[in-house]
Amino acid sequence: MNQKIRVGIIGAGAIARDVHIPNYLKLGNKVEIIAVTDIVKEKALELADQYNIKYVFEDFQTMFNEVELDAISVCTPNKFHFDAVMAALKAGCHVLCEKPPAMNVSEAEQMERASNKAGKILSYGLCYRYTAEVQTLKRMINAGELGEIYAARVHALRRRGIPGWGVFTNKELQGGGALIDLGVHMLDTALYLMDYPEPDIVFGVTYKNLGTKKGVGMFGEWDWENFSVEDMARVMITLKNGASIILETSFAANIKSHEEMSVALMGDKGGADVFPLQIYEEKHDALFDGVPSFLPPRDKFEEQFKTFINNCLNNSNVSNKTDGVTLQKIINGVYESASKGAPIKLT
Repeated sequence: MNQKIRVGIIGAGAIARDVHIPNYLKLGNKVEIIAVTDIVKEKALELADQYNIKYVFEDFQTMFNEVELDAISVCTPNKFHFDAVMAALKAGCHVLCEKPPAMNVSEAEQMERASNKAGKILSYGLCYRYTAEVQTLKRMINAGELGEIYAARVHALRRRGIPGWGVFTNKELQGGGALIDLGVHMLDTALYLMDYPEPDIVFGVTYKNLGTKKGVGMFGEWDWENFSVEDMARVMITLKNGASIILETSFAANIKSHEEMSVALMGDKGGADVFPLQIYEEKHDALFDGVPSFLPPRDKFEEQFKTFINNCLNNSNVSNKTDGVTLQKIINGVYESASKGAPIKLT
């Protein structure tokens, strides 16, 4: 492996422009962004011009045929994750793919197997696990300070936060709405802190009550006439170790907060809220609440990309690809449960 990772970008949208490329550039001489591809070549050309990227393509297979690359960022709509990831792994590249893994469990499992076969890293953009709050709490949990964690409450809620750009409201291209785009972040955070226990049963309901009507958009005006995803989901998840998670997520709901991203954990020795970090304990015949007076600042995106590139440089296969399969099982289980109006047992 070269000491400078040669990166290609698949998908020239906002996530590539505003997150992936800027955070690669923060890594200085560890990274060189070589190429960008998008089916809309004008978008790729615009991005290449903005960041002085040498090669521009309309399809990723031509890029793999013509340019030697070490790593790929997949920044496409969810529907196209699978093909892009599989092609990148076949071309011998490490992959950082935006969340969620794919459109269904089979795709996520095939991607994991392809990564293992190729001996290449496959990581997903589950960035909240890189925050200072989560990393601090993870160390406390590993030290046994919360004991056995048997319950979690997860909120990923927006009052009127339907994206007014991109394809986030298009079920055919995204697979879903608030759950698959927003809720997945806090669900991953909870599962990560709980050491990713295997899920057992999910029971979910989804709603499409506000997104299909014109209204006030805090993220711009959305295409309410073609809104085809859920604007809210409520979920109960049981895990095979006996623990459980309650999840609420929304693009739009009549609630007080403009946005709430939170995880609460309950263990038999202590509990915690993650954002902001607070600890709840019983000791010395009293109940105590604890907060850190200082957390070293960590930019979650910067840490995510630094970890990915360092793993590439070290040729380490450490990644969250197996966690991604578990997430995909839960997400698709929720949508199946909502459509059938019944709990779904995950195998």
